[in-house]
Amino acid sequence: MIETVGLSKYYELGAETIRAVRDVDVTIREGEFVAIMGPSGSGKSTFMNLLGCLDTPTSGEYFLNGQLVSRLSDSRLARIRNKEIGFVFQTFNLLPRASALHNVELPLIYAGTPSAERRRRAQESLEMVGLGDRMDHRPPELSGGQRQRVAIARALVNDPAILLADEPTGNLDSRTGEEIMQIFVRLNDRGQTLLLVTHEHDIAEYAKRQIHLRDGMVERDFTNDVPRRSAAHERERE
Repeated sequence: MIETVGLSKYYELGAETIRAVRDVDVTIREGEFVAIMGPSGSGKSTFMNLLGCLDTPTSGEYFLNGQLVSRLSDSRLARIRNKEIGFVFQTFNLLPRASALHNVELPLIYAGTPSAERRRRAQESLEMVGLGDRMDHRPPELSGGQRQRVAIARALVNDPAILLADEPTGNLDSRTGEEIMQIFVRLNDRGQTLLLVTHEHDIAEYAKRQIHLRDGMVERDFTNDVPRRSAAHERERE
């Protein structure tokens, strides 16, 4: 699903060149749950931005579903971001005066989806994350965990090929963070491809694979033999 070949991103800062991502070769298959880890300045967020088509590489190639996206025009990249990739951010990025339902509808509005279908799909997406009874609530009326669930529902509403989550539990307490990670685990169990940026080892342990970056390069890439599953989640699966 994802393949990068010599992917690099450099920034010019005065007379200095910042090598944020350097010659990264990575292959991620459909249905994988991958955690991208690394210390501050390791390049993990830049790498995520490249995979999410929010930034363009300085050099190298990026293939998404067999399509070379690293050289597409801005308009083509915008269409891919809207239809192929779902984003979940640490800060939720919700419209405070809009209902949960309307926030989830936004990607469908940009895609030109008819109103009735838009509403149906947004409702289904909210029900999927356990917020069927909070559709008419606005973000200030919701807890942090509920707001992140709205953000996840919005990311899923276009049925994206890939879900990218950048520090999705960073603004949440540990218990709420665990609830959010359980949602990601269930989504992956259903076949959703997930990439998660985190600096927290206990969060990364929910993933089936970890890619550790340092100084913009892959330091380690390994499979979690036994991904973390909480007792609460195991009871739900039973």
